[in-house]
Amino acid sequence: MGAVNTRPERSGEQCRPAWQMVVQGAFALAAAMGIGRFVFTPILPLMQAQAGMSAQTGNALATANYVGYLAGAVAAIVLPRLARSIPALRTCLVLLAATLAGMAVTTDTVAWLAMRAVAGVASALIFVIASNATLQRLRSHAQHLTGWVYCGVGAGIAVSGLCVLAVDAVGGWQLAWWVAATLTTALAAVAWRLPAPQAPAVSPDTRAGGGSGRRRFAALLVGYSLEGAGYIIAGTFLVAALSRTGPAWLGNGAWVLVGLAAAPSCVLWAAAAHRFSRPSLLIAALLLQAVGMALPALFGGIAAALVSAVLFGGTFMGVTTLTLATGAHLGVPRATALLTAGYSLGQVLGPLGVAPLLTRGYGPALLVAAVLAAAAAAATALLRLRSPAAGPVDGSGPGTHPGSASPPEGAAPRGPTAT
Repeated sequence: MGAVNTRPERSGEQCRPAWQMVVQGAFALAAAMGIGRFVFTPILPLMQAQAGMSAQTGNALATANYVGYLAGAVAAIVLPRLARSIPALRTCLVLLAATLAGMAVTTDTVAWLAMRAVAGVASALIFVIASNATLQRLRSHAQHLTGWVYCGVGAGIAVSGLCVLAVDAVGGWQLAWWVAATLTTALAAVAWRLPAPQAPAVSPDTRAGGGSGRRRFAALLVGYSLEGAGYIIAGTFLVAALSRTGPAWLGNGAWVLVGLAAAPSCVLWAAAAHRFSRPSLLIAALLLQAVGMALPALFGGIAAALVSAVLFGGTFMGVTTLTLATGAHLGVPRATALLTAGYSLGQVLGPLGVAPLLTRGYGPALLVAAVLAAAAAAATALLRLRSPAAGPVDGSGPGTHPGSASPPEGAAPRGPTAT
């Protein structure tokens, strides 16, 4: 990895140093994902204990958020101009902060469902627009800079987890939502002046990668969809599960550790991709994630919880970046859009599928999540089976931006869509 290039980036008449783009992009992703999407995870146990929320209601709220997220991701695919709109980014930042604050002022379940759905739409669009802007404008700079942009997701998780942990000691669940809204507002103020991404060049290469490429892409799509279902089950219920089986601080403390592990993971997995093939790394990440999900369900105690947090946090963003890069390398048109749709659909179906198990606690749901991650690894392993005439699928080596999908040779560059 080379030294950081601090030459200014031009956006219209403005000049922006690369570090400023990194900070603005990271803050946008921290607001959209680390807080807007995932702050419900550490707040869920507080709402169950203080507001009488059932596990089924919590599951419904999570599902509403994921349905909204899927809708936002699809909107960004169907309406390409929306995916490059800074007015849309700013509107979504305002909506996100407003819906987080709104969660504190009512106990009506229907209102909660509506607000979590709107927050999901806003999170997806912020992620897409900010990703497109930063990946496009940082492309000529040191490769690791885009990886640091995606560290905003983990950093947002860690900061929001710390805040909820502090709130738990002095206040109630309503205060936790107010704090989340305040943090989102502060992050939005920094991300507000993020420059608009430009319209992408039309790719002259629309080849579908051949029959072998399509078959391998199908295996990748199945694996990534299974991962979407598995990871979101753990991402939604891990804190609640640990809070029921350990000390009061353990759930939120582990969630902070998830964020701290996730923050540098994109950079580390991208660095590993310079030495090992992406499919091999993807299989390893999915298996490590499966172990992390199963640990709290199989073993009690603080040690198992902390190891679980590190394994989960250190892999879920890495799986996304490795999958998107591998999919684009296979040369299938609209690979990123298709993978994102499958991943988002898995996130909707995952919580719904485990809902009947929640009456027996969160352990069975976490075991299902682990099985899904292992199944995703098995599907991804089919990428290693290729005919002699088929091209490589690893795409390892220089030239890949962490957190982005590398386009096939001759294709226009593409950024990732929503996580």
